[in-house]
Amino acid sequence: MREARAEDARTEARRLIHDLLGEERLDAVALLGEAGAVLGAGRVAHCAGLARGAPLTRRSTELAALAGLLVGTRDLGDEWWRRARGEKLPSPDEVLGTATAIDPWSDLTVLEMLAAWIADDAADEVWGRPTAAADLNSWQAEDRVELPPDAVPGRRIVISFDAGGRLDAVVVERQDGELGSNLDFHSLRYSRPAEAQWSWGVAAGLGPHPLGGEDPDPYARPVEPAAAETLRAWALRHGATADEVGGPWRVRGEVVTAIEQADWMWRSGEWFAWWRGVAALVDGEPAQLAARLEEIAADP
Repeated sequence: MREARAEDARTEARRLIHDLLGEERLDAVALLGEAGAVLGAGRVAHCAGLARGAPLTRRSTELAALAGLLVGTRDLGDEWWRRARGEKLPSPDEVLGTATAIDPWSDLTVLEMLAAWIADDAADEVWGRPTAAADLNSWQAEDRVELPPDAVPGRRIVISFDAGGRLDAVVVERQDGELGSNLDFHSLRYSRPAEAQWSWGVAAGLGPHPLGGEDPDPYARPVEPAAAETLRAWALRHGATADEVGGPWRVRGEVVTAIEQADWMWRSGEWFAWWRGVAALVDGEPAQLAARLEEIAADP
């Protein structure tokens, strides 16, 4: 069942990315080239530098954000990058140039922040600015938002719930005559940049994603042999196949490939500790790796 769900997600992601970018084969170098033609060589050089500087287990996330920026720039135009938003919100070009995320996106990387920004702006362009926001971690539909003064029964109010994500709240009259609202979950939709970001990340997977011209090749860097064998053996004992994990892991690229093929997110909960361990192995975090090895040793 979990394999079917994972493949369904990848199939939908490939369909979306083909519709949005016209790509049959997802390739990081091709993405950078296409982005350069739309965003400009200078901006993409900054973006590529940020992607190269990210941990290898985060590289696909950075490239997915770039895919969102590519589609968003096609939709909103180059002016989007140059337009300042007041004292607290400089232009996207300034943010990219300083390589520093700003509030309210300071918990994101710079590329993730810019992708969220353009996804929201694209959503506003299509559906108008949202009246309110709702946290969809709760699926309660009734009276989740404050109604505007001019609300009338039947009116649809645009609600935001995620970067580029929108749905409608429908104004209704309750039995006591008071006005309320019901979230219409069937109206849930995402802007094109948000769809591009999600679909590129899912369809392309964790990698490896060589960016070209990297010397030394970060995927060719060796990993600690004993830790690698411990994590590989654990995966085999807990349901991964030899085809999925591959042969002995010698370099980071081999570990990234195994992580991608193991589909750990669709497995049972103890695999989260394994993921944190292999991520620390790939990203060169010895303290985190030691802690995770101790954690999985308690669950042999």
